[in-house]
Amino acid sequence: MTRRTPNVQLREAVIESGLTYAALAREVRAVAAECGVTLRTNKSTVEHWLSGVVPAGNTAQYLAVALSRRIGRVLTLADLGLAPKAPEDEAVGLTLSTDPLEALMPMWRYELDRRQLLATSAYSVAAAGLPLAHVREIADRTATARTGRAVGMAEVAAVRDMIHFFSEMDERHGGAHGRSALVQYLADDVAALVRGHFRTDEARRQMLSAASRGVHLLGWKSYDAGQQGLAQRYYLQSYNLAVESGIRGHDGFVMRTMAMQGLKLHRPEHCQALAETGLSRAKGKVSPAVEALFRVVHAHTLAKSRQKRPAVSEAVLAQSLLEAGRDDELPFWALAWGPPAASVYSRTAKVHEAMGNHRAAAEQYERAAAYRPAPTYARIVALDLVAGAEMQLKTGGIERACATWHRAMDHMEGVQSVRTRKAVSRLRRGLACFRDRGVRSAAELDDRAAEFLGSRS
Repeated sequence: MTRRTPNVQLREAVIESGLTYAALAREVRAVAAECGVTLRTNKSTVEHWLSGVVPAGNTAQYLAVALSRRIGRVLTLADLGLAPKAPEDEAVGLTLSTDPLEALMPMWRYELDRRQLLATSAYSVAAAGLPLAHVREIADRTATARTGRAVGMAEVAAVRDMIHFFSEMDERHGGAHGRSALVQYLADDVAALVRGHFRTDEARRQMLSAASRGVHLLGWKSYDAGQQGLAQRYYLQSYNLAVESGIRGHDGFVMRTMAMQGLKLHRPEHCQALAETGLSRAKGKVSPAVEALFRVVHAHTLAKSRQKRPAVSEAVLAQSLLEAGRDDELPFWALAWGPPAASVYSRTAKVHEAMGNHRAAAEQYERAAAYRPAPTYARIVALDLVAGAEMQLKTGGIERACATWHRAMDHMEGVQSVRTRKAVSRLRRGLACFRDRGVRSAAELDDRAAEFLGSRS
């Protein structure tokens, strides 16, 4: 019988975490679930790891994230005495101290090569808490060598048009459409332009901002695919590019997105700080309509931390700013997710939902769906309607909820999105008790949902 060598490094990390073996097993299962994986890790499994057994598959990655979250710093597999795939790969995209393109290039290679490391990486609380302000020095460094023809605003406009095209495709058909093409475009064309010679400093700043928007869209596509760790890495590098651009408010907008991701994943540790810092970077520097987008996410973080009165005040202020800025022209980087009114109403609904006001939440979700052109924003309209139906069900309106769910599914045809599939699966769970009681509308909707999921399996 082969004698195993106990894993001393892992044991020390577990002791530092303060977690019992059973609690650590629960945390590992939770991290895996965020990546769409079901594990049966238990106390005995942890004991085997400590005795020297190497976790199978990607479980070691989930273990590293679980311990990182608990301890508050990023732990690599090497730190835990586990056989690493490649130590440098584990942290790729999680640092803000390098040239953004140097961090992005290996990520794009992984995407195009269909490698699984980043696709299955988990959201990192430790990375979300990075001291983002320190990258200001990046904005002050001299530009890297610029070669070839001079890049001007015409090239910036071309990049914006292409990213706008990819963004519309994403909203209409889901994150799976055009993802590899977007990676290839950013890696081959945009990266070369960013490192080119610019006619003016303003052209350089706007090109960096446009590149940031493209990387932000890749983060959104990863988010839609349920790849939360990869999405976070793209958001961090989008932030890095936005900081280097020096465009007022853009870096804060990416911080706003990072706060939204943390809220969605029920990882609130840094969300309020991200939202507040993002708001502080935009306040007084952007138009009222854009500031409303920052305010309403800040309101959501306040609601999640049970600060009811400040949350309501901030949400009300966001809607007032929205009204004041009805005719504002939005900067290119703030055009994610469509009309600002729809984004403000949808996020206001989440504020009410967090505080248990389901009726008000349902009204705001309905309002959000109405403010987005449905053919262009099919996926997000569907998701707002699904959320609204869930709120209607909580107020006892099963017939009304079923009608809203049907409308949501009308918009899902042709959309390839993990989030829409999860929404339909959640719908079926919510309808189960009503179908069992013989509620006809629930049975009909459940049949439609089952057919929808079957056609996409």
